Amino acid sequence: MKEAFPPQWRQGVYEAIARRRDIRSFLPDPVPPDILARVLWAAHHAGSVGFMQPWNFIVIEDIGIRRSVRAHVEAQRLRAAEAFDDARRGAYLSFKLEGILDAPLNICVTCDRQRFGPTILGRHTIRETDLYSTCAAIQNLWLAARAEGIGVGWVSILEPQELRRLLEIPEHVVPVAYLCVGFVDDFPERPMLETAGWLPRLALSEVVFSDRWATPPATPLSDALGREGFIDPVAGKGVCED
Repeated sequence: MKEAFPPQWRQGVYEAIARRRDIRSFLPDPVPPDILARVLWAAHHAGSVGFMQPWNFIVIEDIGIRRSVRAHVEAQRLRAAEAFDDARRGAYLSFKLEGILDAPLNICVTCDRQRFGPTILGRHTIRETDLYSTCAAIQNLWLAARAEGIGVGWVSILEPQELRRLLEIPEHVVPVAYLCVGFVDDFPERPMLETAGWLPRLALSEVVFSDRWATPPATPLSDALGREGFIDPVAGKGVCED
């Protein structure tokens, strides 16, 4: 425990994780440049395989570009609705799934698949590690934003090729995430899709195995996994409280 953070620091890390939400409604207030810079700094300091740092961040404020992205997303939303049965389709269409025009800015996080050349340490057998590394940057951005009181919403109902065209992204660069970013009235206590009953929250004990697939962990880990109340953002209890 010599290198562990002080209790308050550890508490802050776990609170950011527990209280992070996928946000759909935003206030129009601008995000101060200093805060935005800190959030992007956090994203840029994510771990990456072979230190490849494959990400770029396109900060989009232009309302014309955002309207074009919004129109494309709306068309894709209606197409996606056809994949659900009637009951599920009605629920899906009732959800607000993006805040592209509400948020003061959008950020497109991309992955440059040619950065630092074809040979990257640690990428020989798993080529997709550049994409995985970019996702780590996105998570860093999201958690730092939450710590700053900034909401983030990931818009995934879009065609990457159309986004590439709208943002003039080169062919070898992959748009990984389109994010809406801005201040919010409040952060929901639970994820919206959990509250709406779209899908349940899986118990931690259901997704942890020992040594082999589907083999439950032995005690005392299984007992510890069952105590999921060690951090409860609703109750306000945290991991570092005595």
